[in-house]
Amino acid sequence: MTPKKPISARDYSRRNFLKQTGGAIAGAMVVSQAALAVNTAPRKVRIGVVGGGFGCSFQWHEHPDCVVQAVSDLREDRRKRLMQVYGCSKAYNSLEELVLAKDIDAVAIFTDGPLHVRHVVEAMKNGKHTISAVPAAWATIEQADLLAETVKKYGLKYMMAETSYYQQTTISARKFYEQGKFGSLYYCEAEYQHPGLESLYFWNGRRTWRHGMAPMHYPTHSTAQLIGVAGERLTEVACHGWGDGDPILKDNAWDNPFWNESAMFRTDRGNAFRVNVWWKGAHRGCERAQWIGDKMSFYSPHPNGVGPVIIRSSESASGGEKDDAGFERKAPRFEQYKQPHWWQSDMLPEPLRHNSGHEGSHTFLTHEFVDAIAHDRRPAIDVYEALAYTTPGIVAHQSALKEGELLNIPQYDPPKKA
Repeated sequence: MTPKKPISARDYSRRNFLKQTGGAIAGAMVVSQAALAVNTAPRKVRIGVVGGGFGCSFQWHEHPDCVVQAVSDLREDRRKRLMQVYGCSKAYNSLEELVLAKDIDAVAIFTDGPLHVRHVVEAMKNGKHTISAVPAAWATIEQADLLAETVKKYGLKYMMAETSYYQQTTISARKFYEQGKFGSLYYCEAEYQHPGLESLYFWNGRRTWRHGMAPMHYPTHSTAQLIGVAGERLTEVACHGWGDGDPILKDNAWDNPFWNESAMFRTDRGNAFRVNVWWKGAHRGCERAQWIGDKMSFYSPHPNGVGPVIIRSSESASGGEKDDAGFERKAPRFEQYKQPHWWQSDMLPEPLRHNSGHEGSHTFLTHEFVDAIAHDRRPAIDVYEALAYTTPGIVAHQSALKEGELLNIPQYDPPKKA
């Protein structure tokens, strides 16, 4: 859905949100963690899908425990597209109408980024479990606070649809980590390079919400690569931005002067994590990471043509080599990694075992949300995980505006089990 005019970050103060949602939010939610399950549930989850762009690229209608009950978009052409994709006969003109329906259990929100928190609040106050596109919150810590408080108050399932968590290489890295193959995973790098976004800055002659957006306000494709593998939290950041004085950078709703931002994070385990989010330059598009350990390192495919690679430490090597200065050393083992198609495995129900968007991640996101509701468990990318991916970028952009000042990142911790 496209707003009639761009929404400024200044419009999203905590006071404004609380006014819209009826006051302060309090309460608590008991959560539990479970592994990905493929058992069918006694009753299908009835879902409403909002947003006929990205929202058309999921598999709700294929999941054995889900039925698409209704769809919605402000634009008629997108409503019709949603109805066609999901074989759904019921459509609403707006999210606000759809969430009032009594025959809907959950809502999938794929609306404009700055509207995600507002729409999650609207869905949850009407009793709906919610999955939202990224990012979880937009531009301000106040939005992040409100999202956390909303989920606590209503005790419903919340999930963020972060594709990098279920990219095939990230699943492999998570398995390597769980098996202890990295040894000490002491460093990670992740990058999201997406030149050419200017094509999305305008629609029908008007600016969209993406016009001039700050790179680090869209960090989750990168931050998920470490947090979603090792469970570390990002505690401090120093970030630097680059811009070329383009008119877009001088006049946008977000007061953002940067095309590209590069950040160095410190984790709660004292490790370093470097993140690049770049919109412009002589580079090729990618969403990738490299995980560096003292026993093994894993490099996801590089856009310049190098496929996935594993490096074993020299201590496990039998042969030797000389470096360019003539020093002898054991040679680290270099291995081409044949990436499994995890979407073909029993990690998914059989109807979803096919390739899908963003490196096979969409079927996993579909299943994780539906299964978490059907079996009353905590989604893998719940509100605490989602905010751990999102808020570091918000603070990183603040650091870039302050010429790389080191800043602390707020933490959102799940309630402790009794």
